[in-house]
Amino acid sequence: MLSTDTISLSPNPLVQALGKPAKEFTKSDIIGYIEDNNIPMLNLRYVGGDGRLKTLNFAVQSKAHLDRVLTLGERVDGSSLFTFVDATSSDLYVVPRLSTAFLNPFTPIKALDILCGFYDVDGVPLASAPQEILRKAQNALRQETGCELQALGELEYYLFSDREELFPVEPQRGYHESGPFSKWENVRTQTLLHLVTMGCAVKYAHSEVGNFVADGRQMIQQEIEFLPVDVVDAADQMVLAKWVLREVAHAHGIEVSFAPKIAVGQAGSGMHFHTRLVKDGVNRFSTGSGLTKDALKVIGGYLSHAASLTAFGNTAPTSFLRLVPHQEAPTAICWGDRNRSVLVRVPLGWQNIDDSMFRDANPAETQLIDLPNDSQTIELRSPDGSADIHLLLAGITVAARLGLTEPGMAKYARQRKVDGDASQTPGLEQLPASCFEAAGRLLAQRKDYEARGVFPCGLIDSWVSHLVDLGDEHLRDDLAESRVSVEELVTRYFHVG
Repeated sequence: MLSTDTISLSPNPLVQALGKPAKEFTKSDIIGYIEDNNIPMLNLRYVGGDGRLKTLNFAVQSKAHLDRVLTLGERVDGSSLFTFVDATSSDLYVVPRLSTAFLNPFTPIKALDILCGFYDVDGVPLASAPQEILRKAQNALRQETGCELQALGELEYYLFSDREELFPVEPQRGYHESGPFSKWENVRTQTLLHLVTMGCAVKYAHSEVGNFVADGRQMIQQEIEFLPVDVVDAADQMVLAKWVLREVAHAHGIEVSFAPKIAVGQAGSGMHFHTRLVKDGVNRFSTGSGLTKDALKVIGGYLSHAASLTAFGNTAPTSFLRLVPHQEAPTAICWGDRNRSVLVRVPLGWQNIDDSMFRDANPAETQLIDLPNDSQTIELRSPDGSADIHLLLAGITVAARLGLTEPGMAKYARQRKVDGDASQTPGLEQLPASCFEAAGRLLAQRKDYEARGVFPCGLIDSWVSHLVDLGDEHLRDDLAESRVSVEELVTRYFHVG
């Protein structure tokens, strides 16, 4: 049970009203809240194969009707939601996950929304649903190691609007800029407030480097970063964040894109994921004085599967316009401390730190400070907004498990540590240069992903076919010889994910 202070400070109105954390919500809680607050609409939400949030609207007609929907969910056409579902037997159930309930911040009619899981004709979780694959990956990790993986995403995006003459945009000077030089801060802060009200664990939001002007329009890059939660929750939160950003931007009459690259020579947008390994509530990546051997093993797992992970984390041809040298985007498979040129980065984690910084900044403070040792994360910097978030995090979880259980992974990591510019370090294996190549790397390691029944083999086949069908096998040559233009690709893949 949450403490009274925690409940009173929670921005989630359901947590405040029910006096309990969302994980403890029951059906009677939800029905009672709808009754007490005269909410006439219930929306079931679920993630389709394209990574976008889908909606099924219900007008509440009676307590019995509401009870039935919350208990049984509803039928949907799986073949219209997923490519890997046979149209001849495509009926699926979507069943509400009550802990995900939130008040819809956009509809003029008061509505309660709930995320759902997919179930097949036998009433068991749909094995090929991305959410179920991620859940199986986490369960396999727990069973083999006793640990669970937590993750937090960094979502970068661009906002597009007409150029402002007052305090004009200064190219490449957007990082943490404040108004009036920073544009559309209200979109960022409104999104932030909506997300925490919906129960998402958000760390902060800020403007990013990539400001520029082209054809009379200003392109403003921003970022939202989350707090570490269970990987299943982390995936759901990222999907919700994209939906909320699009709704808020649309309300302001502007456009938002999570595309990995929108202009040559300008900063691309990534969707980095930080992870930490937790066992019995303790972060296994640090003892407070450096990385643990478990951390090195997990890094080894990430590096050994980095190329195949691009099949889930970089799913548009424009992904590989971002993954080029000298652009603060990784190309070489290596890792390093606080090094933004590497693929796997170990950021500052408040290690070897006492309360001296706090005391220096606050000389009037006399109370002793007990600093937690839970902040160290490991960041994978290759993914972008085109990623299938659930499949990507499932793949990352598989790589973490193999790093912990396969021999020699710590040594594998030590051999690939880079202290300087990774793009200038010879002898390093490179990430794929196209979706076509990423598909091949996934096929080469498919047994690792299919082990323990995590990824269905048919889904791997379907996913590889999808990547190959994008037709970017000769992307660099096609661009160089003007058979395709960057502008054409940007237009085609503008609204990824």
